[in-house]
Amino acid sequence: MAPALTRQIEKSVRRLRLRVRGTVQGVGFRPFAYRLAREMGLTGFVLNDGAGVLVEIEGTDVNGFAQAIRTQAPPLARIDSIDVVELMPTGGELFEILKSLGGATATRIGADAATCDECRRELRDPASRFFGYPFVNCTHCGPRLTITRTLPYDRAKTSMAPFLMCRACAADYVDPENRRFHAEPVACPDCGPKLSHPVAEVAARLASGKIVALKGIGGFHLLCDARNNAAIGLLRFRKSRHQKPFAVMVRDIEAARRLARLTATEEALLMSAAAPIVLVEPLAGQSFDLIAPNLARIGIMLAYAPVHHLLFDALVTPASHGPPALVATSANPSEEPLIADNADAERRLGEIADLIVTHDRDIAIRADDSIMQVIDGAPAFIRRARGFVPEPIDLGADGPSVIGTGADLKNTVCVTRGREAFLSQHVGSLDNAEAIRFQREVISHLCSTLDVKPEYAACDCHPDFRSVRMAEGLSLPVVPVQHHLAHVAAVMAEHRLRGPVLGLALDGHGFGSDETGWGGEMLALHGHCWLRAGSLVPLPLPGGDRAAREPWRMAVAALRAAGRIDLVPRLWPDHPGVAQLTTMFDRGMRPSGTSSLGRLFDGAAAIAGIGLTQGYEGQTAMEFEALVHTPRCLPDGYSITNGKLDFLPLIRCLAEQGLGGTEAADLFHGTLIAGLADWAAGGAARFGSRQIALSGGCMMNRVLAAGLLQALRARGLEAYLPRLAPANDGGIALGQVAYARHVVMNENAFSEESLTCA
Repeated sequence: MAPALTRQIEKSVRRLRLRVRGTVQGVGFRPFAYRLAREMGLTGFVLNDGAGVLVEIEGTDVNGFAQAIRTQAPPLARIDSIDVVELMPTGGELFEILKSLGGATATRIGADAATCDECRRELRDPASRFFGYPFVNCTHCGPRLTITRTLPYDRAKTSMAPFLMCRACAADYVDPENRRFHAEPVACPDCGPKLSHPVAEVAARLASGKIVALKGIGGFHLLCDARNNAAIGLLRFRKSRHQKPFAVMVRDIEAARRLARLTATEEALLMSAAAPIVLVEPLAGQSFDLIAPNLARIGIMLAYAPVHHLLFDALVTPASHGPPALVATSANPSEEPLIADNADAERRLGEIADLIVTHDRDIAIRADDSIMQVIDGAPAFIRRARGFVPEPIDLGADGPSVIGTGADLKNTVCVTRGREAFLSQHVGSLDNAEAIRFQREVISHLCSTLDVKPEYAACDCHPDFRSVRMAEGLSLPVVPVQHHLAHVAAVMAEHRLRGPVLGLALDGHGFGSDETGWGGEMLALHGHCWLRAGSLVPLPLPGGDRAAREPWRMAVAALRAAGRIDLVPRLWPDHPGVAQLTTMFDRGMRPSGTSSLGRLFDGAAAIAGIGLTQGYEGQTAMEFEALVHTPRCLPDGYSITNGKLDFLPLIRCLAEQGLGGTEAADLFHGTLIAGLADWAAGGAARFGSRQIALSGGCMMNRVLAAGLLQALRARGLEAYLPRLAPANDGGIALGQVAYARHVVMNENAFSEESLTCA
């Protein structure tokens, strides 16, 4: 085509319809499109509807507009796709923002976002009408998920509906040039939510050593001065949380740098709009013994809500004490879900907190703080909740809508829509009525905000799981998915792994297809077909579930299996339970077995003197990990026979040589890494796969996970960890729906093939 003709076509008036899908509502996308069109001299319109954002644009540079939409979108926007259709020009003179349309919902709301720089500036500017206002927000920050009842994301469908905007806020809301254009939570001191107590009073109570329950974005926090040992001890006593670590909140990244040794990746996570808790290493000389007892890392988060920033501004501490820091832990008595309702807080937190600070904006759906760590240089979830939910995980292809009800520990729920999987916020352990009620709330809210009616339910295979009962009560066809299969399927779904994949699922316990306890599994998967390709050599499980709370039981069992039960009296001469269990073994007791790596961790930690009982799940394993300095492998510390990996030689060595502390931790972790890597390499050779999926609660151990990744790469294998969902049971629901879709689509394909062949 001649250059002159090309230029003539480029300058001719054209009209395009752009269908933008993704997180594009409630993030300032329409005013962004409006300003962009005005700057480029284009006409047309933009509006929200059930599918996302619809734009029609007319002028001579419509291609430039389409490109800018992709590259210059607002900070909280997430664009999945832009479909472009050429239309006939209509000759309009304006670009307008039109009223939202309803209809079937195929878009999504954004996650809650930390206060942006501009809002923080206004918060501290005496000349701003938002000065000192604990609910300041704009289209670039503030609550989203936690105030939304249903879509489209309009104020009338959020918990801001009762607050009528004043004249100034209403003017901001309708001004496309304003940062608060259609920011649904917009409000100011004249028209918005109110805090029940002045921030100065809250700060004074904290400074005097009191415990405060503060209602925030997704629920209540329990706060106390992180420098006040008496206050921390009192909080532990009142909450009955005697050893489990607390998180610490600080003002900003400069304060975090004064407390911890931060990598660039950790800093980026802390400063992100999601503002998660991040596990980091304290600086030398910084003591957090009462906050994270016997652990090498602490959980730090930055102030993320306006009320947090005001609170830190009001806190005054001597310079010698370092920056102000607050213990900030979820307000939930005795393992129940996070409290988010004012009346509930007054009723259930009165015996824990000295002051309960509420506000009058309802939390439509509660969400805990997310918790993350960096493994092998990249972020990994421990708990996925506020700041990340409801961002979907792309499964790579469309499929039936499936709801997965997860596991009974660290429960989450997952719903698929098209090619997207929406993993819910952390629900918790389904061992009480409040947690089960919360799971129902999450299911209802997730399906409502996605406008989805699931066609199938997926669940665990355990006959006694409450999550299984939940799936069975949904009046849908149910697809049971074995626990460890779900762990591996979640990694495959996230990384879109195709073809044969070898999975190592390493955790505390799961109900196996042979009705025994699994937990150290090698699975081979290809589509909907899978098999158990190997496991750890099973150990006796004396006491069943009690063994997880009392690691000494696994220590005795491991020594029994290793042929050195004679060492037990020397290791624990005065423990009555140990003596009784030894006698029972001598009399021929044969308890059920488990192949669990988590239980092997417990037994080894007890032998190494880490602890004989656990105050919280995974305590001894976490404390064992904290002692690692330089992992090293014990020669002949493991063996592999017919797909079974045996670490009993390592157990014998720890007990016979009386190893403890860092020496035992280094030897145990180093030998595990080498043994698991050799085991996986052998399995990969047998099944013809270079792809290794790693998951399960043991992959939360940073030393083990990073070491195993590196060892597998050194053997020429492609190893994958979960990055978008937790490796623990918080990711099970994702694996359930991903695998169930394979099953359903294979059955449908088989049925269609049978009909065709007939």
